[in-house]
Amino acid sequence: QVQLVESGGGLVQAGGSLRLSCAASGSYAMGWFRQAPGKEREFVAAISRSGGAASYADSVKGRFTISRDNAKNTVYLQMNTLKPEDTAVYYCAARAQRWVATIGDYYDYWGQGTQVTVSS
Repeated sequence: QVQLVESGGGLVQAGGSLRLSCAASGSYAMGWFRQAPGKEREFVAAISRSGGAASYADSVKGRFTISRDNAKNTVYLQMNTLKPEDTAVYYCAARAQRWVATIGDYYDYWGQGTQVTVSS
């Protein structure tokens, strides 16, 4: 059974930064998604299994960076210049295929989620 353990969420003021981590029990292509209250889940960022390719939602390009440490099977989401509209529960997800995917249905495993709240 694949386990994904997220950490790093919290409360931050607008313009601040947070770094989310997701530790996996194996090596997978990984993604981050988020869901705000009353809204559908949306794609945030994804990285290939090797770390050589990444993809971002337009809303976070230039502010968020996804990276990974394959020795630790851990993926990170560095979030800078946070905005109130970034407030959501953030989920990491893993897929058995090695390539980047931006659609949630292409992921096989999901973490429990971590809350990110950005105050104005």
